[in-house]
Amino acid sequence: MKTLAEAFHHTLQDIYYAEKALTKALPKVASAAKNAEFKALVTAHLAETKEQIALLDKVFTSLGEAPTGVKCDAMDGLIKETDGIIKEASGVALDASLIAAAQAVEHYEIARYGTLREWAKVLGHTEAHDLLSQILDMEKAANSKLTGLAVTVVNTASKAA
Repeated sequence: MKTLAEAFHHTLQDIYYAEKALTKALPKVASAAKNAEFKALVTAHLAETKEQIALLDKVFTSLGEAPTGVKCDAMDGLIKETDGIIKEASGVALDASLIAAAQAVEHYEIARYGTLREWAKVLGHTEAHDLLSQILDMEKAANSKLTGLAVTVVNTASKAA
């Protein structure tokens, strides 16, 4: 990559792959979760992730391109880490650790979408900018919900155990 446009397109393909990979991983997380609120939050985020993929499809369309992904080592690593938690953690540590892993995913996505949104603006991709802003807001809200659940329920329960 030598230009901002090339970096933008590569990063867009990266996050597209990441979101698709996440749709395969989230059902495993929901199944492993013990806290009902967390399980519901993960299930809701799966639906939201599918909506984000549809928005990314529109981003690609606005650029006159077909949606494609390129391997995202970061997301693959975060999913692998989460799989390890599912295998190794138990008791009160399980949900707390899964929430921490989910927040790592959200923080990665927030970083990616924030960058993509600003690059779209600089590159004059107004529609892409607006769509990426919508996704960024969704990711920030998901992170906020995870933080709220961790602070008010899961971490508190872990302290009492």
